[in-house]
Amino acid sequence: MLELLHETAAPVTHEQVMDLLPDVAFDKASIWRVLADLADEGILRRMDLGDRVWRYELIDACRPIADDHGHFLCEDCGEVRCLPSLELRDGAGELPAVLRGATFRVRVMGRCADCIG
Repeated sequence: MLELLHETAAPVTHEQVMDLLPDVAFDKASIWRVLADLADEGILRRMDLGDRVWRYELIDACRPIADDHGHFLCEDCGEVRCLPSLELRDGAGELPAVLRGATFRVRVMGRCADCIG
């Protein structure tokens, strides 16, 4: 399972993990528990991108994008793509005082280029 998650380019759902595993008997509940346990141990990042579906992403040194990066969720096809690091600044280039010390979780939703075109 870790090898599979290492090879994926974006967060995946439990169902996607089940579809990507080799055609041998894997119990859905066992896979769910393994994903949850790996997330609890900090090996996977577990996220809900607003569609009430847990997605899992491997945290490893081979990822070119920072740990707390944002994600784009296509509302039509459900594809998830990682976003590059983003900065939040006001018109003067400053972070508003009310946001200093805040934790940001960026989620962008819309239609991907494939669904638009």
